[in-house]
Amino acid sequence: MSHIISRRAYLQMLAVSAGWAATRAVGSGQEAKEGKGMPAPTQSLYERPPDHERRMQWWREARFGMFIHWGLYSILGRGEWAMVMEDIPVTEYEQLAKQFNPRPNAAREWARLARQAGMKYMVMTTKHHDGFCLFDSKWTDYSAPKQAAGRDLVREYVEAVRAEGLRVGFYFSLMDWHSADWAVCQTDAAARQRFVNRVHAELRQLMTEYGKIDVLWYDGAYPLDAEGWRSPEMNAMVFELQPDIVINNRSWIAGDFSTPEQSIEAAKGDWESCMTLNDHWGYGAADDNWKSPRTLVSNLVKCSQDGGNYLLNIGPKADGSVPEPSVRILRTVGQWLERNSPAFYGITKADITYGDGVYFSRKGNEIYFYIHSWPGSSLTIGGIREQPKSAKFLASGREVKAQLNGSRLVFTDLPLTAPDNPVTVIVAEFATAPVQDSAAVRIVEPFLKLIHEQKAKGWS
Repeated sequence: MSHIISRRAYLQMLAVSAGWAATRAVGSGQEAKEGKGMPAPTQSLYERPPDHERRMQWWREARFGMFIHWGLYSILGRGEWAMVMEDIPVTEYEQLAKQFNPRPNAAREWARLARQAGMKYMVMTTKHHDGFCLFDSKWTDYSAPKQAAGRDLVREYVEAVRAEGLRVGFYFSLMDWHSADWAVCQTDAAARQRFVNRVHAELRQLMTEYGKIDVLWYDGAYPLDAEGWRSPEMNAMVFELQPDIVINNRSWIAGDFSTPEQSIEAAKGDWESCMTLNDHWGYGAADDNWKSPRTLVSNLVKCSQDGGNYLLNIGPKADGSVPEPSVRILRTVGQWLERNSPAFYGITKADITYGDGVYFSRKGNEIYFYIHSWPGSSLTIGGIREQPKSAKFLASGREVKAQLNGSRLVFTDLPLTAPDNPVTVIVAEFATAPVQDSAAVRIVEPFLKLIHEQKAKGWS
């Protein structure tokens, strides 16, 4: 990253100032208790929503999804936080709505690309923090159908996703920089009630006018807490309208899954790591810091073996076209997945950790060796004491010679150059899945434990 403050860093600053916490609500002492007289919410602040296991089954199997950040900020080409980062006044920024007129059915290209990349679901910004609605909101004229575009871009997206046989997800920002009520909702009870009522009403519209919706992805729950947003009531309404939907945790209550951002952080429950392809979520015209296909394959494997999903973002240009590097990179990943899908779906962590340029996963008694740095004619993994029953290159099915040399497993007679790109996978079947017992295991892990203990005592 450059010296420019990233969206992630900015969110962290907001989190500190607002007292954010991943799945808990802090009492705000708000003057008005909106929502009195409503049915008692069925979800507590800390527990998973009702019927969680049934609803999450498809999501756990999907593993890989596409995130889309697209809106007025795409015209500027400086990321989705440009309005705040550059102190652009509302009256100036909203003029962009008169220019935002993407070409028809751009979402068809996104959905085809998602399918080609091996993705199983998509999540698009129906409204980002700038407050501009891509759907025909009944509560504002600041929306695509009532401005230059003249049409419902969310509907085009939904139709495109379904045409490719993928699952439909909606991103929805709770905060709204365009709204005068949002700007004072923390201290003005009447403004808060008006604004939160509108948030609930727009969500109701999104949940009723587009057929079956599979994912609701909240974001930007600032400056209120769960009580202020009436989050249990809000989720109860969503589940009533969409009984099969899954919901994330960014409304300050647990939701169905947690959402580490720009990092892979395995959690006890269901989780989804969301990441950008470069350093921006919205289109960044000057941002050429693209992640390589090799990095993305590594991230895919890490998420999957730890039981999480990977939601990978594209930032289309204002006309809806996808930057060429995004297309090229995602197609490369999709081609790799097509050849190596058994090494992505249904895997778990192997009891093997250490190897030079190699990652590991397990499926039953099969071990997958993901070779990121091709070693040449042979590959040695220390601390393995079981002879494989068989070994082969996963993509081609070609047999690989494997032999034990003391406590080392050695794959021999390998080609001098990698037979598959960006990552070559060898799958080896054992009578029982091996557990690595090497010098690295005996030295590195206790050393890391010692560092942790010393840091806990104050060392840094």
